[in-house]
Amino acid sequence: MELKTVWLGKPWNFAEETDSTNDWAKREAGKGAPHGAVFLARNQTKGKGRRGRSWADPKGSGLAMSLLLRPDMPPERAPMMTVLMGLSAAQAVADVTGRTAQIKWPNDLVMSGKKLCGILTEMSMEGGKISHVVIGVGINLTEEKFPEEIKDKATSLKLECGRAPETDVMAAAVLERFEANYERFLEAGNLRPFQKEYDRLLASRGREVKVMEKERELVGTCLGIDEAGELLVQTPGGACETIFAGEVSVRGLYGYV
Repeated sequence: MELKTVWLGKPWNFAEETDSTNDWAKREAGKGAPHGAVFLARNQTKGKGRRGRSWADPKGSGLAMSLLLRPDMPPERAPMMTVLMGLSAAQAVADVTGRTAQIKWPNDLVMSGKKLCGILTEMSMEGGKISHVVIGVGINLTEEKFPEEIKDKATSLKLECGRAPETDVMAAAVLERFEANYERFLEAGNLRPFQKEYDRLLASRGREVKVMEKERELVGTCLGIDEAGELLVQTPGGACETIFAGEVSVRGLYGYV
C-alpha cells in the first residue's frame, strides 16, 4: 500500500483477526507504541461502538482501523479529534468514490440517510495529562445484507456506489486526510478552520433534532458546530444551546438522521 503521510501510519500494524482494533491499540500503547501508530484488522471479533455498543464487522467486509496518538494538549480538547476524524473520513470517501458522505454529529457518516461509518475515540490519562488517545474508524465497504435490527439504518459503499474501494485504498485516504487536518488543528488550537466545511456536510444542519441526555430531552433546530466541535441547537424559544459530545444522542425528529 502506498501511504503518502509523514508520520501517521508509521508503524503500520495489520492482523487477520483481533478482538477490537481499539483494544489492540490500547494494549500496544501500554507497551510504548509511538504516536502515529496505526492498527488495522481484516476481522474484529469484539468490535466496539460508542456508548458501549458492539460494532458489527463481518469478516473482510469493512475497514476496521485504529490510530494511536500521543497529543500534547489539554484533555478537554480530545473530543475535538472525533469531530476531526468525522470530517477526515467524509473527505476520504469523497476522494476515493466521488460521492458525498454526510456527517451525523458527533461520530457517524451517513449516505442515503443510513449509517456508513462509525468513530470511537478513547482517551487515557496519566498525572492529569493525556497519556494517549485511540481513534477507531469503521467503514462499511462491501456488505450487501445487514442484520435485521440494523438493515433499515445501515449501508455500505458497495450499496451506495455499486462497488467498494479496496480496504488499503480507503485506509490510506483516511490517514492522509486526517494527518493534514490534524496538523492544521494543532496550529489553530481548535476547529475553527474546519467549521464551514463540517457544517456543509452536517446532515442535521437546519433541521429539527432531538437531543437525548441523561436527565432531559431537548428539541430544536441544528445550527452547526462551534470551534470546539460542540453542536449548536436553537430552541423554539430562540435560545442557543451548546451540546457537548459524550453521553448524548442526537437524532432527527423523525428518524436516525
